[in-house]
Amino acid sequence: MKELLYLEVPTPDIGRVQRWLQTEFVPVRGNPRVTPDGIRIELKAPSAAEAELPPALSVVTWSLQRTTYLKVFRWASAPLPQEKAILQQLQQQIQAAFPIAYPELPPFQPDQQTIFEALREAFPKTVTYFQRMPNGEADLERVYWWESRWHQNVRAPQTPQQVIFRPGERPSSQPWDRTGEDTGEIESFDLIYVGGALGVIHAAVMAQLGHRVLLIERLPFGRMHREWNISRQEFQSLINLGLFTAEEFEALIAREYQDGFNKFFDANNPEAAKAPVLHTPTVLNIALDSEALLRLCGKKLQAAGGTIWDETEFDWAEVGDTGVTVCGHHRKNQAPAMVKDRPNGVIAQGRLLVDAMGTASPIAWQLNGGRAFDSVCPTVGACVSGGFEPGVWDSTYGDVLFSHGDISRGRQLIWELFPAKGDELTIYLFHYHQVHPDNPGSLLTMYEDFFHILPEYRRCNLDKLTWRKPTFGYIPGHFSTHQRDRTVAFDRLVAIGDAASLQSPLVFTGFGSLIRNLPRLTELLDLALRHDLLQGKYLNRIRAFQSNVAITWLFSKGMMVPTGKTLPPERINAMLNTFFGILEDESAEVAERFIKDRATWGEFNRMALTAATKNPALLGWIWGMAGAQDMVRWVGTYLNYTLQTFLSWLLSSLSVWLSGSRRWLEPTNPGLFFTLLALNNHLTYGMGRPPTQQAVHITPLEVTPTESPPQVKRPARPPLSASGAASSTTNEG
Repeated sequence: MKELLYLEVPTPDIGRVQRWLQTEFVPVRGNPRVTPDGIRIELKAPSAAEAELPPALSVVTWSLQRTTYLKVFRWASAPLPQEKAILQQLQQQIQAAFPIAYPELPPFQPDQQTIFEALREAFPKTVTYFQRMPNGEADLERVYWWESRWHQNVRAPQTPQQVIFRPGERPSSQPWDRTGEDTGEIESFDLIYVGGALGVIHAAVMAQLGHRVLLIERLPFGRMHREWNISRQEFQSLINLGLFTAEEFEALIAREYQDGFNKFFDANNPEAAKAPVLHTPTVLNIALDSEALLRLCGKKLQAAGGTIWDETEFDWAEVGDTGVTVCGHHRKNQAPAMVKDRPNGVIAQGRLLVDAMGTASPIAWQLNGGRAFDSVCPTVGACVSGGFEPGVWDSTYGDVLFSHGDISRGRQLIWELFPAKGDELTIYLFHYHQVHPDNPGSLLTMYEDFFHILPEYRRCNLDKLTWRKPTFGYIPGHFSTHQRDRTVAFDRLVAIGDAASLQSPLVFTGFGSLIRNLPRLTELLDLALRHDLLQGKYLNRIRAFQSNVAITWLFSKGMMVPTGKTLPPERINAMLNTFFGILEDESAEVAERFIKDRATWGEFNRMALTAATKNPALLGWIWGMAGAQDMVRWVGTYLNYTLQTFLSWLLSSLSVWLSGSRRWLEPTNPGLFFTLLALNNHLTYGMGRPPTQQAVHITPLEVTPTESPPQVKRPARPPLSASGAASSTTNEG
C-alpha cells in the first residue's frame, strides 16, 4: 500500500463528500466500489498472487476540525494503469464541487431582535455557550461589533473614515453636531488616551511622571475580553520602571506554571519536518489577572491625578498647532460625553492624543491609507473552570503553541492553553491570516469551530464546563522592512499597542510588545512633552519597532493560506515543525531568546541555514506561498537588519555618551538629544537588547487593592496655558 494523494475538502459535511464520491464521481478508468468511508476503484482483475489484495485505488475520508480530509492509497505493488489521470481528475472535480467558502456576517437589527436570535441559525453552538456566560449577550454583541468593524475597514481600504482633522477641514454639518452655548470650560490635559486596556498601563506611568492624563474608554472600565500571560523577566521591566512593586506583581499572578509545550501535528509530515515537543518553561508562564491589573492601573492613574471617562465613544479629533480637541459621545444616551450643553460634542482638549484603540482604530486606518495591517490573527477562546475528567490536564503546565490537525478550511488552527486561578483554564484558538477584502477573517466562525472542536483538542464535555467569560480579538501585524515604513504618529498624535500593530509573529501581541518596550516609549514621550516636541517627525520615533522582529515577518507569511489558494494540508505544520525542531536542538537560552524576540543576527542566520540544510524543500515552500515580490521585499528587510546590526556594533558607546552629555545637551538642543536618544533606543531595544539600566524611573504609588473598578471621577482641571504647556509643574523624571 502506498499513499498517492492527500487533500482537504473544505466542508464539515463528510456525509455529503462521501455521497459525492459514491454517486457522482465517475473515474476515467476502473470500476468504483462503495466502501464505508469512500470508494475503491478496481483497475484490473487480481492475479492469483494478488487474490487477497485486488489492485485498486482506495479513496478514504475522515473528519477533523470541522472539515473533511481525503487520502488515496494504491493497493498494488506497482503503478496502476492511468492512476495519474484518475488522481488529477479526482482532485480537479472535488475542488470544483466543494470550493472553499468565506463566511459572511449575518445581519443584526438590535431594535428588532437579540444577538442570540440573530446568530442562532448560523452559529448555534456559539449562541448556546455564550448564553451560559455571565454578560454573554453583551459579550457576543461585542464580538459582532469587532467583526463588523474589522470587515468594514478591510473591505474599504481606500476610503477609511476620516476622524483626524486639521482646523477648517471638518464639514460644517456632522451627525454629532449639536447646537447650544458652551456653559463651561472644556477640561484640558497633557495626554488624552483613547482606549482603556493597554492605554491605562501607559497612562498610569505618564500620570505618575506628573503629566495631566485623561483616559477615555468605550466600555465600562475594567472589563477585558482578553487574558494576558507574560514571564517574570518581561514584567520585571514594569517593576524596574516603578509602576508596580514586587508585592503588587505577586498579587496579580493568577497562576505560575512549571513548563510550556510547543508541538505541531506531524503525522502527515515528511521525516525532515517532524519535531519533538519544544519545552519553554519561562515563556508566558505567568497568567495575570487582567481585570485586577486594569483596576490597579486605574487606581494608580487616579492617585496620580489622572481622570477616567468610561462608556465614552471617540468620534473625531481636531489637531491644531497648540493642541488637540477631542469630540465624542456617551454610549448610553448618545449625548456629548460628560459635558452638559457643550456644542459639537467637544469633551476635552489636550497637548497630545494617544491612540490605544487596538485593531479597529479608525485613526490607525486613516493614518495608513486604509491598509493598516498586512496580517492578522483572528483569536477566540474562553476562560473555563471545572468539568474536566482527572488526568486530562495538569494545571501546572501550559500549551504555548499547539496544533492537533492540518489546514482546515483555509486556516492552520493553533491552540494555546494557560492555567489560571484555581481550577480555571484560559483556552485560545487562532490562526495567521492574510488581510484580504474577499476574506477578512471571522471571529464568529472561529467561535463556532472552537465550541465544536474543543473536545478533540482536550477531552471534555462542554456541558460540564463552567463558562466564565469569552476572550477574543483581532491581533494585527505589519510587515515592516525598516523602522519608518509605517506611520504610527501625526502632529500631536501617537499610536501604541495593537493600533501600532508592531507585534511578534510568534507569541507576543500588543501587550507583550508594550511591556517589553514601555521604558523607551515612556522616556521618549516624557521628553517630547517636556520640550513640546510634538510634531509628527518626533512622535513617529516613539514606537516599539524591533529590527530583529521585522526580519521574521516572512515566518508569519509562511503560516497563512493565501486567499483563493489551496495548499497541501500538511504544509504549514511541516514548516512550523522544521523551525521548532531546530529550536529544540538549540540550547534552552537560545530558544527562549528567539521566542521572546531577543535573538541576535548571528543566531538568526545560523538557524536559517540549519533549516535550509535540514529541509531543502523549505525555500520552495516559502517561495510558493510568498511569491517573488514578497521574497524581494524580505531581502530588503534582511539587508536593513544587517545594516542595523553593524550600526549597533559601531555605535555601541552611544548610550554612555548620551548619559554623560544629557545634562548640557538636553536643555541646549532638546530636538537633537531626542533624535539621538531615539536612535540609541532603536539600536538597543530595537535589536532585542534592552539596556539593563532604565533611564526613567518613577516612585511607585501604593494603592489599596479592591475587587471593584476604580471610581470614575471627573475632577476639574486648569486649562492649558497660551503656549500649550500645562500650567502645573511636571516631574522631569
